[in-house]
Parts: sequence; C-alpha cells; structure tokens
Amino acid sequence: MAKYSTGSSGGGGGTNCELCGAESNSLRLASVAGAELEVCPDCAPHDDSQTTTSGQRRSSQSDEQSRKKKAAQNVAKANPVWDGDSEHWEQDGTNYDDDPLPYLVSEYGTVVIEGRREAGLQREELAEELGVREKDILAVEQGRATQAGIGGGLISALEEYLDVTLSE
Repeated sequence: MAKYSTGSSGGGGGTNCELCGAESNSLRLASVAGAELEVCPDCAPHDDSQTTTSGQRRSSQSDEQSRKKKAAQNVAKANPVWDGDSEHWEQDGTNYDDDPLPYLVSEYGTVVIEGRREAGLQREELAEELGVREKDILAVEQGRATQAGIGGGLISALEEYLDVTLSE
C-alpha cells in the first residue's frame, strides 16, 4: 500500500519512501502525479520529470495539458450532447411546448439512481415499466435531461414510480 506525504518530514531528512513506505538512506525528491515526494531508488522511475525512453525530457505542463485534453475527450464520449439518434425527435418532436421540462433539483440524476436501486430495479427494467427508452433513463441519471430533450412527462413518471422529488 502506498504511503503519501503528509508533510511531516519537514523538508527532507526522512528515512522512509513517501510513495511505497520502504526504509532507505538514499531518498531523492521526485514529482509523482503532481506531488513532490521523497522516494527510494525503486520508486524513482515514477518521477514524472524523468527522461522518456527516447531521451527527451517530459514537460510537466504539456503532460498536464495532454491529460486534461484526454479527460475532456473521455467525458465528451461518455456524455454526448447528441447521441446521433434523432429518429425519436423526427417522429415525436421535442415536446418542448407540449411537455416542458420542469426546473430540476440539484443532483437529480443521483436521486433517480438511488430511487431505482431502492426499488430493486435495473435501468432496463425501469424503462420497460415506464414504457420509455433506456437511453432516456440513462440521460436523466447522468444529469443530461436537458441535452437529451427529456420532457416533463418522464420526470413526473419517475417521481411517481420511484416516490422521489426531482422537480422544484
């Protein structure tokens, strides 16, 4: 189990690696995941500022930018604003005028997940019970009701079926 710095070493002179906890007389300062730690020779390869296999020095700033960009791409993939399926809008319309989305409480997605779990239902089962698409339930659970074009009817049905409060 890794041991992380608590700042108790007071600027050096400790005898334990702050990454793995091993006792060592040859600790050195290393940047590991953005934290400055005193590490043993075995943990030294985890130093973010070490040279890469091609002999070039890594740039911590460009690494951080790359990580942030990758994280943003992963979030965009996991939560697309448009899922490419416009068929239901083309057939049914958006229902914005007929079925307006009410103001939702904060963390409404978490409320739905907890309510569904307390009811002992999987997402697919809840969708079947309510006669809606599983994608729509997922959008609500992920807090994307507005982006997914969810109407107030589904929110009301979820509130009634799960006995939860989703709208203000």
